This record gives sequence, C-alpha cells and structure tokens, in this order.
Amino acid sequence: MYLTGAEIVVECLKEQGVDTVFGYPGGAALNIYDALYKHQHEIRHILTSHEQGAAHAADGYARATGRVGVCLATSGPGATNLVTGIATAYMDSIPMVAITANVTLPLLGKDSFQEVDIAGVTMPITKHGYIVKDVTILAKTLRKAFAIAKSGRPGPVLVDITKDVTAASCEYTCSEPLPAEKTGQYTQEELEAVLELIRASRKPFLCLGGGAVSSDASAEVREFADKIHAPVCDTLMAKGVFDGYHELYTGMIGMHGTKASNLGVSQCDLLIALGARFSDRVVGNAASFASHAKIIHIDIDAAEINKNIRTDASLVGDLKEILTKLNHRLEQQEHGEWVEYIKSMKLRFPLKYDTSVLSCPYIMEEIDRITGGEAIITTDVGQHQMWAAQFYHYTMPRSFLTSGGLGTMGYGLGACIGAKVGCPDRICINIGGDGCFRMNMNELATASRYHIPIIQIVINNNVLGMVRQWQTFYYGKRYSHTVLKDQVDFCKVAEGLGCTAIRVTSREEVAPAIEKALQINGPVVLDCVIPEDDKVFPMVSPGAPISEVFDADD
Repeated sequence: MYLTGAEIVVECLKEQGVDTVFGYPGGAALNIYDALYKHQHEIRHILTSHEQGAAHAADGYARATGRVGVCLATSGPGATNLVTGIATAYMDSIPMVAITANVTLPLLGKDSFQEVDIAGVTMPITKHGYIVKDVTILAKTLRKAFAIAKSGRPGPVLVDITKDVTAASCEYTCSEPLPAEKTGQYTQEELEAVLELIRASRKPFLCLGGGAVSSDASAEVREFADKIHAPVCDTLMAKGVFDGYHELYTGMIGMHGTKASNLGVSQCDLLIALGARFSDRVVGNAASFASHAKIIHIDIDAAEINKNIRTDASLVGDLKEILTKLNHRLEQQEHGEWVEYIKSMKLRFPLKYDTSVLSCPYIMEEIDRITGGEAIITTDVGQHQMWAAQFYHYTMPRSFLTSGGLGTMGYGLGACIGAKVGCPDRICINIGGDGCFRMNMNELATASRYHIPIIQIVINNNVLGMVRQWQTFYYGKRYSHTVLKDQVDFCKVAEGLGCTAIRVTSREEVAPAIEKALQINGPVVLDCVIPEDDKVFPMVSPGAPISEVFDADD
C-alpha cells in the first residue's frame, strides 16, 4: 500500500492493537487527526481538556489494562504539556507511547512558531525518544517505540514526527508487533545463593514493589509467600498483588506504612524485595534499613541492584519467570513462631482513626464495603492518597493507580478516565484532595462529553493536607500558603462541567451518596467536607529509621 505518513501512524496503531488514543489537536498534528477521522470506527480518540490530562489518561489506561497507553499532541506547547504525564509514567515504569507532531523539516531549529525540541526536553524522562524526519522509517520507528515501551522494565517512549513527514507518502506493508523482550542476566550460582539464604532464614519477610504488577506475577508471589511461610508487606505501587485480607499480609511499608510492616522488616533476618526499588519513602534512613537482615533483591533492571540498598544476593530478570523457578525448587518452609509474632503486632498496632467525625478513612472503608473491594481506585497525591492505600482492601493487581515516584498532584482524574475507558466493566473511583482537584478538574468536561461514568471523590479539608501536616510537625505550625479557604464551590463547578454533584458533610450521608453515584450512568462528584487537622498515621519522620514509626498514641 502507498500511504501518507499520517495514514501510516494510524495503521501502525492498528497493528499494535491500540483501540484508544487520548489527545488534543493542533496545526502540526492536523494530518494525523485527519487520518484518525477516517478511521474513527477502528480507533477511538478521546479529546481531553488539556494535554496533561491526555498523558495521565494514557497512563491510567496502561496501568489498568497492562497494555501500552497512547497519547497524542501537537508541537510546541501541546508537546510540553505532556511532559509531567510522561515523567509520571517514567518514574513508575508505565508503558506509554507519546506521539507528538513538530514543524516541517525546513523550519526545525529556527525558533519557528510552536517549535520545541520535545525529544531533547523529554530525554531524561523517557526510555527512548525519536525524531522522525523521513517517512520511509516512520513505520519501523513506531514499531520499535511500542516494543521498547513494553520490554524489560516498561516505560514511556516519545515519537516526534515533523509535519511534512505526515504529509509525505511511501510504500507501507503491514507487520506483526515486535515481541516484548525480557531480560535475564542471572546465573545458576546466583539462583542457588538465593535458595540457600531462604532455606537458612528463620525470620523472613517479603517486600513487594511495582515490578510485581508489571510482570503479572501476582499468582507466583502468592505461591512464593505461602511456600516460604513469610509475612508480606508492599510498597504503594504493589497494592493488590497480595490479597489485602490474607493472614500473612501486614500492610504498606515506609513513611506511612503500618507498624507491623516497619517493625517487622526492622527485626527480620532475611528481607526479600520483589520488583521494588528501595525508594527513600520506603527505606527511610538507608544505613539502618533492615540492618539485622540479609537482603535478596529480584528485579528486571540491573541498575536498581545495589543502587539504594546493598544486597547479599540478587537476581536480574523477569519476576514471574524467576518466581516460577524458585517455587519449583523450594521445599515448603515453616516459620510459625515468627509469623505468629508478626500477627500479634498487627493486633497490637492496628490502623486507627477518629470515628466521631467524617473522615477519609471512613469513606474508604465504606467504598470498600459497598463495592466489595472490586473497584479500581485512582488517587491524586497527599493525605488522601495514603488513606486510600491504608483503608481499602485491594485483592487484585491493577486496582490501585497512583503517582508513586513523581508524586503528581492532578494525576488521578485523568488516570480514572483512562482506567474506565480501558476497563468499562469495572467501577472506577478517583480519590483526590481539594488542592489536587483544582489542578485538573477541567477533565470533568472530558468525562461528561463522553458520558464516562466515573466517580470523583473530593476529600475537602480546605487545606493542602499533607504539606500542612509537615508544617504542624516540623515547622512550628506556620501554615505558609497551605490554607485554601475561599469561595470555590466544587458542586457548582462540577455541575457547570456537566456532572452530577453531591455534597457530603456527615458520616451518615456517605453510604447513600456512594450508592446513588453508582446508580447514575455518568460522571459524579462527591464533595466530602472533612476536618482540616486530620493527620495520616502511622508516620516516619523524613530521614529517620522506619523502626522509629509513630502514631497518634505516641
């Protein structure tokens, strides 16, 4: 077939099984949009309110489905508006292809109208970036972009295409997608060393990271935990990999992790990290982290081994494949005394909150009860994010979508739209603070335009809650620019953007509001007004050992 570059873009998307593109048109991208118009019955395009919303929607789509998310923007400001969303996906290893258009080849490098070197801008926050200046290599480049995005440690790839390439024509031949490559660099000796450490352990502990989601290794993780008979904690990125109701599960680890997880890891004699990267919010003081333990690290990215925490043994490769081998080789382990000790800590240090007032923990528990724990929960970043991680029991992977590494305020609404588009049969609920909601609440117009039935819950305490919490503990209660009390009415805003709005001010109103929202076939906003001084507990002070975790009782 003899096709234009714009038609080749669409044909390559069809090759890759892409059914949805999130984007925003502009002059340099007009040829691509014209081609999409002609193929609108094969590829759905979701017009977001802002390009950042498109990037977050593609990210949420990818996290919820496990497929590569795709976003599209024009040159200059359109492309730069994708940057925060690309960086969010990069920090959390999310497979995404961002396609941008640029000015024509003769105008490159001349400060032309709406010209930006977007490949240069995004170089530090992508797995790879391409500038396509020749239509004959366009198809090959797009195919490589998708392969790179989903191979090894996933991540975003940028493909920038000059406008004249989208107009030029060449011969195009359909091709099967390139396979996703899985790296494996460990030796038999390294595998034996890991088995030996596991067999010698008397107090093992498992720590799960986002890599367990990426590798679809939930079943293997659960078998492994039962096989070695060890308590299990998770990072923010691994929610749902291990059943939140399982007796071996101890909750999240780190700055706002449970006491059972933080104290257990501090006392164990073997810590096995599966697809985790030992971020600062997890380890606290690195010098004292798991100081009594041998450490095994299994990850697909060799660069993560010994980067933040020194290990005693490591395996570099696909987690699902490695755990399959370990489960086959390992005999059943028994650590009854250790497991019972950790269980006693769970009973001694349960998660608690003030039950006399409306609070986010109570709202999360009601959502959990009403949805049977089967909803996809997206969040923004802050106190509500931690409460959503703590008080909802995630039983399946790809059910908790949040910005872990970059901590992007305004992420959740776009991600929730993307998740619902990718998983139309799942209930999708975004939990956002009032500060975060202000940043990208324009995406409510996207949800109402396409009649996407999501639920946006605004945890409205009239302050930037997490920053205020730090100001309370570490800055003498000097609340510099963290008070949001003003004349904004979120219900009126929501209604103005085409959504149903419900205000919730008491505990008694929570369940009826959620149930009503679930019955409405369209986007709904619940404005939940909570006290301004609610705190997230437990907590570890920045830079302190996680063993120094404290809560309200302390």
